[in-house]
Amino acid sequence: MRIGILGTGALAAALGEGWTRAGHNVAIGGRSRGKTEKLAERLGHKVLAVTPREAVTGRDAVLLAVSWDGVENMLGSVGASDGVLKGMPLIDPTNAVTHGVGTLLTEHGESMAGRIAGLAPGALVVKAFHLFPASQWASPPAGGQSRVAVAMCGDDATALHIAGELVRDVGGVPATLGTLDRVRQLEEVAGFVIGLAFAGFDPSSAVPHIPSDDRRSSSQR
Repeated sequence: MRIGILGTGALAAALGEGWTRAGHNVAIGGRSRGKTEKLAERLGHKVLAVTPREAVTGRDAVLLAVSWDGVENMLGSVGASDGVLKGMPLIDPTNAVTHGVGTLLTEHGESMAGRIAGLAPGALVVKAFHLFPASQWASPPAGGQSRVAVAMCGDDATALHIAGELVRDVGGVPATLGTLDRVRQLEEVAGFVIGLAFAGFDPSSAVPHIPSDDRRSSSQR
């Protein structure tokens, strides 16, 4: 696929590396031309350093890998409000949370993915890749290592399928929670994970492990 990445930070680098390793054509578009060129050179594999507008033109999917408070500026720079991203799978990995605490900074009842959908009319927004640190995607899983589940939300089946393939390409398993109506819940989970992690707890220790037999019996009730 032809993948556009908006941003030059750790997540852009990790997923860009993983997707080029999987054989995709990747174009990086950041606000700083110098950082964009440096990242593209580091990734190699003919990764392109382009303007943000070029990064979203003629792509099969776009990753919005910027901080939550830089979303409006970045989408504005590509002309998202004019419908440039209409019909485009737009992957949102942002976390609008208080650093080290995990409290959501969006308005009550609002989601960051919903805000992005409003800023980019017609874009096929998929929430994904927001629960794990960038280092999770820096290298493929070693032999015998379990593949992590990447929870996702989105309204469009095709966009969810494309995002799911990109999840698999970096060693994850796509797990669709539902439509964007449920994305606020998924973003709250990120706050929960971040809060526990900064408090010194392993977030996975706070999530019950349910054996497969119990899951099957629960679904049959």
